[in-house]
Amino acid sequence: MLTPALRGSAGRTALAGPDPSIPTRYRCCEVGIVPPQPRTSVPRTASFPVSRGSDPGPMSHKRRLRRHYGMKVAIAGGTGTLGRQVASELQNRGHDIRILSRNAPEYRVNLATGEGLEDAVAGCEVVIDTSNNSSRNAAATLVEGSRRLLSAARAAGVAHHVCVSIVGCERVPVGYFQVKAQQEEVVEHGQVPWTIVRATQFHEYAAATLESAARWRIIPVPQLKLQTVSSAEVARVIADAAEDGPRRTRVEVAGPEVTTARELARTWRHATGRSLALVPVRLPGKLGRALRTGALTNARPTVLGTQPFGAWLEAST
Repeated sequence: MLTPALRGSAGRTALAGPDPSIPTRYRCCEVGIVPPQPRTSVPRTASFPVSRGSDPGPMSHKRRLRRHYGMKVAIAGGTGTLGRQVASELQNRGHDIRILSRNAPEYRVNLATGEGLEDAVAGCEVVIDTSNNSSRNAAATLVEGSRRLLSAARAAGVAHHVCVSIVGCERVPVGYFQVKAQQEEVVEHGQVPWTIVRATQFHEYAAATLESAARWRIIPVPQLKLQTVSSAEVARVIADAAEDGPRRTRVEVAGPEVTTARELARTWRHATGRSLALVPVRLPGKLGRALRTGALTNARPTVLGTQPFGAWLEAST
């Protein structure tokens, strides 16, 4: 979830979206990535209330008795980067995990059609939705798919639906972000008790997009503020949310540093030893204003990550 794909006379910008040439270890296909942004007709939504840093949040163990083991948890999008990490985290805590996706070995589902959902969630106590779709038909998976998943979960007696979303999605006037905001509304007004976990952009995606742009020896850098976070830290917050039970609110997890895309690119350039020119790119209109003023950041999230981008880069190489 970084910025929309932006093209101009200079070609593909940095932070513009996944590229087939990106090394596999850097690829992400879950929440935490901003894929190329198709135009959609989804209307802009209002701001949503969010659980703030002053709230004890899902990392506090004092508010309710946590269930530390033995839950049956279905993870939609469980074969993706974030989904796999959530599954691993919950398995390590002693929970029974079901991986749901179109390519899953056992529980194959299709959110766009509803195929396989009822059998996949039968007997589960918690459903976690880490699915994603960056195409022009994103709403079919993220919005209508959420309705189908919630319907199946309600019929199966699921007690808690955890939806993974993006910090500030309702403040960015671009189709994909507005689809995510609409997905949140579907969950909020659904009949299954819920928690929405919002994350800022992933370190992995920032590194991947910069790696891709570096092929041209010049990195176009949009003027925007970011607060990247490790996807592993997001996975732990999602696991905590699943154990804590439904909060009926939004929990936000963000990286430890609010920085600009240019500063992020400099950190990556220094860590990788690349000799590359950074070319500023000004984003026009409402989109540019939103991103320059930090629409995708939160200085007081519910959970603040601990690993800066530079430290993550050092640990990853």
